[in-house]
Amino acid sequence: VVKIRLQQQKGLSPELFKYKGPIHSARTIIHEEGIFGLWAGAAPTVMRNGTNQAAMFDVILWKKHEGDQKVLQPWQSMISGFLAGTAGPVCTGPFDVVKTRLMAQSRDGGELKYKGMIHAIQTIYAEEGLQALWKGLVPRLMRIPPGQAIMWAVADQIIGLYERRYICSAAL
Repeated sequence: VVKIRLQQQKGLSPELFKYKGPIHSARTIIHEEGIFGLWAGAAPTVMRNGTNQAAMFDVILWKKHEGDQKVLQPWQSMISGFLAGTAGPVCTGPFDVVKTRLMAQSRDGGELKYKGMIHAIQTIYAEEGLQALWKGLVPRLMRIPPGQAIMWAVADQIIGLYERRYICSAAL
């Protein structure tokens, strides 16, 4: 929440800043919204991250299972990572939008626009339409799939190296 609130001020002149830094932001949020204000958007964050990690393309595409001693080629790992990195944001887009909206709102003496995850989804849908729940998808797709492709390729090669050494030393 602190990060989102500080980022919202980007482009404003410093005299218009409501938050002067991370500590001041946290204190202001606690004062205005209570301690739980620091966790606004936690539920959709958990939903987004949990869904994002559910894809197992190694099993689907390559019949690779943990501990089966099969080492994928780097290009295979990259394809798996890229697909998982694509599926995650597409499936979790609404949770990401809702998380950001919940974290970005501040009371400022008035009522909160979004009262929780479900209310935020309903409000965004009613006011902006279904497509608004996937706002920011293109920039996420430009960032996440390539990163996942590289991460999976490196991780699979390191795990494969470890498994080969462990199996070889165990056989001796």
